[in-house]
Amino acid sequence: MACERHYSPVDRLLLQADAALRTLLPFSSHAQRASPAIPQPEAQLSPAEVRHVAGLMRINHTGEVCAQALYQGQALTAKLPEVRVAMEHAADEEIDHLVWCEQRIHQLGSHTSVLNPLFYGLSFGVGAVAGLISDKVSLGFVAATEDQVCRHLDEHLIQLPAEDEKSRAIIEQMLSDEQRHAVNALDAGGYRFPAPLKFGMRLLSKVMTKSTYRL
Repeated sequence: MACERHYSPVDRLLLQADAALRTLLPFSSHAQRASPAIPQPEAQLSPAEVRHVAGLMRINHTGEVCAQALYQGQALTAKLPEVRVAMEHAADEEIDHLVWCEQRIHQLGSHTSVLNPLFYGLSFGVGAVAGLISDKVSLGFVAATEDQVCRHLDEHLIQLPAEDEKSRAIIEQMLSDEQRHAVNALDAGGYRFPAPLKFGMRLLSKVMTKSTYRL
């Protein structure tokens, strides 16, 4: 029977630094699953449509940067080993989304957000604080965050040009995965955040979406 490896505080900090670099440096992460966009045909989009889709995918990419940071921060301060493992597993799944979005942005001839390091740092701090408070709050924060992500993805599906099947395939798979992450977090004992707190999170998420659409 395999034994769980125990890391020292220094080891964990080095692992966090490595995760941050792999998240923020272009094309440094590798997806476990092939992009759902691969089998889809490339659409003939107008220059305005290309800019708009690139902006939407840039928002989604930054959202995945935030998700990585949130999960890594929570894993660092989680009290129960099983919660820490769950956070690390969720972060691994989110890497697929990060890579898919980055690939699509590159295909569209655009760039990822220059604000990613800022949002990574803020999200990591929030995740670490949530983990320090309690695992129940930490899991609840995951569920509430994933709810916000699903809202954005639903909106993006509506805004996509009908012929852009590549971007649509990516977003639809992301939506399915994020919904599952939210359910898993609540099933694991996550705290259900009240509506006023979720509304505040929604306002903060709008700051991210508005700023990263072009930057």
